[in-house]
Amino acid sequence: MVVQSFLLGLVAVWGVLDYQLGTLYTFRPITIGPIVGVILGDLQTGITVGASLELLFMGAISVGAYIPPDVLIGGILGTAFAISTGAGLETAVTLAMPIALIALSISNFIAALTPTFLKFADDAATKGDSKTIKKVHWLMGAIGALEKFLLVFFAYYLGVDVVESVLGSIPQVIIDGMAVAAGMLPTLGFAMLMRMILTKKIIPYYFLGFILTAYLGMPVLGVAILGVIIVAEKFGFLSGVKEAVVGANNEEVDDDDF
Repeated sequence: MVVQSFLLGLVAVWGVLDYQLGTLYTFRPITIGPIVGVILGDLQTGITVGASLELLFMGAISVGAYIPPDVLIGGILGTAFAISTGAGLETAVTLAMPIALIALSISNFIAALTPTFLKFADDAATKGDSKTIKKVHWLMGAIGALEKFLLVFFAYYLGVDVVESVLGSIPQVIIDGMAVAAGMLPTLGFAMLMRMILTKKIIPYYFLGFILTAYLGMPVLGVAILGVIIVAEKFGFLSGVKEAVVGANNEEVDDDDF
């Protein structure tokens, strides 16, 4: 148990380092889930739960001042508890979002305290002391990594028995209801994503994809390939002329939300 908790904590640390490596998005549940599955000896469940949680958290991205739930912690612990309790996707769905919200609250509290260290960096910048600036930079990063590690380590190490007892006390009708909700999560995830990106110019392509799948029976892969072709033509990749750039220089583009 200690070894598994430690390894899961290291996965959380990797999720933090993902931002330092250029934001590769390897901290997303679809990537983290299989890794958790390997650590806990159930790769298949890790893949299944990770993919399902990715749909749930699809719209959970930082846009402007909006800070989304902690996808990393929710994905790791949701998948880990689903595997360790043997309850599968229903457990992941039940626990992932609450865990992600609690982890976000903890992160916000810590984020309100850590800026006090920036004063040392400001003073060092005034003196031209680059070494101190580097130390503060590493310290801030280490605090974030340590926070995620401890959250995952102690939550998994101390929480499995508690989660199992809680699950045992939940009526079967609620478990069945969560199973139904799990089937609706992809729609919720896509709706959250569309709410942020849907504009007047994009809406025709949305309905085009809907018609192709709902009425013409085209598979999702076919719609995706068609979308790539439309993008290639729209941005002038086929002719070598970036029409979008030219259009932006010659006329005002209306990008209001739909």
